Amino acid sequence: MSTGHEEIGGGAHPVIALHGWFGSAAAWRVLHPHLDASRFRYVFPDYRGYGARIDEAGEHTLAEAAADVLALADRLGLDTFSLVGHSMGGAVAQRVLADAPHRVRALVGISPVPAAGVPFDEQGWALFSGAAADLANRRAIIDLTTGNRLTAVWLDAMVEHSRQHSDPAAVADYLRAWAQTDFHTEIEGNPVPVKVIAGEHDPALGEETMKATFGQWYPSCDLEVFPNAGHYAIDETPIALATTLERFLSTSAL
Repeated sequence: MSTGHEEIGGGAHPVIALHGWFGSAAAWRVLHPHLDASRFRYVFPDYRGYGARIDEAGEHTLAEAAADVLALADRLGLDTFSLVGHSMGGAVAQRVLADAPHRVRALVGISPVPAAGVPFDEQGWALFSGAAADLANRRAIIDLTTGNRLTAVWLDAMVEHSRQHSDPAAVADYLRAWAQTDFHTEIEGNPVPVKVIAGEHDPALGEETMKATFGQWYPSCDLEVFPNAGHYAIDETPIALATTLERFLSTSAL
């Protein structure tokens, strides 16, 4: 099995950052210049079927992805760590928390998928399920979830990143994994410090969805709405994101 991951920093606080459905370990690079490498050690894994692991076989489930995260932490000698998850990565992070709660110091979700999955109507499911094979669907989803307000140049670059860094079969499988898996009863009431960042222009995983899910399930949940951001705060507001992320991890991690 490939160890496919990237790392920056040598600080005492390990942080494992988990990418989204259209992302990869490389998708976090825009954030790298703004991170404090003296205080934190950031680890950015790829899932099976993505990035450096694009040709690696797998079932492409949340359970498998979480098991791979824990195996990577073991190989790197990380007994405890904080987790950051973007979108689908938020669901993977919560699966890690459910499977190994004693190892997670804090959890940050950036427009994270709730542990109860995401409901779709027929039209929405057609759009998302068609994204594995049709790059136009991917572009439409990225445009929709950022409020139909960003430059076509960026939209095209995001689609191209997804095309280069993901296997279409994995994209199809992971959609079912994050949209149709409900394990929220396994994390409900967990006292781990949780920070949720929602973009004001994200129509699906915005403030109200976060309040109804993360806000109800985690006793120590802090929700912040980012202005001038949709679903992709990593790209849209990287400096503000790095600042908020590290301030929370510095003051709240167990």
